[in-house]
Amino acid sequence: MSKTNRSQEIFKLAQQVIPGGVNSPVRAFRSVGGIPRIIERGEGAYLIDADNNRYLDFCSSWGPLIFGHCDPDIMSAIKEQTEKGISFGTSTEIEYELAEFIVHHVEHVDKIRFVSSGTEAVMSAIRVARGFTDRDLIVKFDGCYHGHCDHLLVKAGSGLATFGQPSSAGVPKNITADTVVLPLNDQKALTDFFNKQGDKIAAVIIEGIPANNGLLIQHQEYIQSLRKLTEKHGALLIFDEVITGFRIGMTGAAAYYGIIPDLVTYGKIVGGGMPVGAFGGRTDIMDVLSPLGPVYQAGTLSGNPVAMRAGLTTLKKLADGKIHIQLEKLNQRFVTRLLNHLQGCDVSIAGIASIFWIAFQRSLPLTASEIKSEGITHFNRIHESVLEKGIYLPPSGYEVCFISAAHTEKDLDNAADILGELIAKEINA
Repeated sequence: MSKTNRSQEIFKLAQQVIPGGVNSPVRAFRSVGGIPRIIERGEGAYLIDADNNRYLDFCSSWGPLIFGHCDPDIMSAIKEQTEKGISFGTSTEIEYELAEFIVHHVEHVDKIRFVSSGTEAVMSAIRVARGFTDRDLIVKFDGCYHGHCDHLLVKAGSGLATFGQPSSAGVPKNITADTVVLPLNDQKALTDFFNKQGDKIAAVIIEGIPANNGLLIQHQEYIQSLRKLTEKHGALLIFDEVITGFRIGMTGAAAYYGIIPDLVTYGKIVGGGMPVGAFGGRTDIMDVLSPLGPVYQAGTLSGNPVAMRAGLTTLKKLADGKIHIQLEKLNQRFVTRLLNHLQGCDVSIAGIASIFWIAFQRSLPLTASEIKSEGITHFNRIHESVLEKGIYLPPSGYEVCFISAAHTEKDLDNAADILGELIAKEINA
């Protein structure tokens, strides 16, 4: 067994001064059990913990590290910028350079503003949508996560739609009263709601490809219908591409579905692994922002020069599309090899670009409600065994996995063999 003495010691100390010992809940391993690994450093496709255990990393800092850990080009850019200064609270040329690069490569982004996280990007995009349309109602979908801003921390109930039911303590009902949750992949529910409330809807927000509650790849016709309905009723369509932006090609999930959203939110890859978010869209919409318009948004560290430099370096390395093609091939190879080990097992794997998700059920779900709880139980039971074999999966069966340019065919073949053996053993137990 791997030694975990140091991880245990640090986690115990952390619990005395940090709620739950963590700064983001899933890191506590409450779902999967076992010992949270305290990571000391990253090297390429690998994580090394405080006890010097080495893990092939499929979490990739929850998606940003498309080139793996400590990519030389990105690290060099960060070092160069830190030698000039890490924060100024003023405008810088690098902000313009990254903004211009994104506008040049993403046809549905005319203007963009940088913030410090994906949550902040979504919060700001919602405010812009309400200010532009002079409407209050926001529609989201069950199973889609858009960060932890109060007005989107709501869950769906039975029936056509659920109004204002907070899914977190500390969120007053009146804050979520203008948020509506609709079921995913339900054309009738979508059309019926627009027919009844369409003139009150400021915006509909949806993950480009829902990837926080399984990997729920939607049918193209459904997303295109959503685009047509929002246009018909004068509502804005916000694509949350915090995960999918620049990972599913330079133009993200919007291009995959063949639609042009009104607003888009970014995070993760756009900052090259540094804390950053962004939101952008059409000029007439974005120009409602202060100092041009009446919608206020600001941030002390918005456009942080270190994050801008890391993001621009990352996007330039992705711009010709070769890395995306390479990663998709690696992902297909990995998924195929893993499935070959699992023939006859009630397991399926969703995969797109460099993202995959293992579903412990025979057919892939299209909605969160179709994810079987017994499948999550299977995942939870094998998680510690997978860690013992040197593979780091996200500590939740609902979270997706990522392949980076640092992963090699040998890494992935070995991981597929190990995972195939452990999953088959669990399923057949």
